[in-house]
Amino acid sequence: MSDSNLNPQPLPPQQQPQYQQPYGAPAQRGWNVLAIVAFIATFFISILGIILGFIALSQIKRTGEQGRGLALAAVIIGFISLALGIIISIIVIATIAANPNVYYQGS
Repeated sequence: MSDSNLNPQPLPPQQQPQYQQPYGAPAQRGWNVLAIVAFIATFFISILGIILGFIALSQIKRTGEQGRGLALAAVIIGFISLALGIIISIIVIATIAANPNVYYQGS
């Protein structure tokens, strides 16, 4: 046995192995701010939340940031609230149109 096997010399910097993350496990980045804004905005202005949610989903796909669930929730909640608003508006307008004398106090 020789001493060189027991105490190996360090490799020069060019020959040292490169330690990287395993393939398929990208480094997690921060949260996508637009996804957070979209989620909050969808409770106040549905169409704004929908638009920002789609933009955030596109950015998350490109950058790998966190927040896909928030952006998806913003889009879904935005569409649901927009649809409910349209349905309620149609019902109110149809009710008023069916009974014009009840709601109109003319002189």
